[in-house]
Amino acid sequence: MDDLLSEFLTETSEALAVLDVELIKFEQDPTDSEILGNIFRLVHTIKGTCGFLGLPRLESVAHAGENILGKFRDGVIEVTPDAVTLILKCLDAIRLLLGELEEKGEEPEGEDLELIAELNAMADGTTATAPAPAAEPAPETEAAPAATDDGPALPTDDEKRLVQETFKKVEPNAAGVAEMFYNRLFEIKPELKDLFKGDMQLQGEHLMEMLKTAVEGLDDLDSI
Repeated sequence: MDDLLSEFLTETSEALAVLDVELIKFEQDPTDSEILGNIFRLVHTIKGTCGFLGLPRLESVAHAGENILGKFRDGVIEVTPDAVTLILKCLDAIRLLLGELEEKGEEPEGEDLELIAELNAMADGTTATAPAPAAEPAPETEAAPAATDDGPALPTDDEKRLVQETFKKVEPNAAGVAEMFYNRLFEIKPELKDLFKGDMQLQGEHLMEMLKTAVEGLDDLDSI
């Protein structure tokens, strides 16, 4: 097991212990935005680190739990004992997966469809149903034009719209996310810091400007 994974296991186990205590406090006082903010940040960090380390099963479970916490924070759903119990169930699942990861040195195979369905249903304010054995076919969308000898295939209108809408959601916080990522990267690999000179937030904002220009230019592709 490499040092990065070992550090992740240690830090995540510590975070889960903190989360257990914080969730109990939060259930007693759902109006405490400071506790909720701390809970959300811890789960968000676990999810983000899982994605960085290539642990998709853990990332999926953490992401589903984060969705509920985000709805708590935004006042979309009410904090109830059932909702908190479900978050604790999510943390238990993460803890079990971490145990297998530590024992075997790799993430166990499998899926957590039933738990994720429960979490998503709670976030959506609906009742969870058992996942279907096979995925429903995706709705038909505009077919992407095939590549020709004149150049690569262009994105469809649906694809352009998806990219543009996603960018609008990410843009307000992207610079801060980039800064957090760089800072965390330098904690793990200090030797990389010399490769990234200057203000990390400024670099993140510069990157977003370039991405914004590219996204805004999507509608002009058809005329090229």
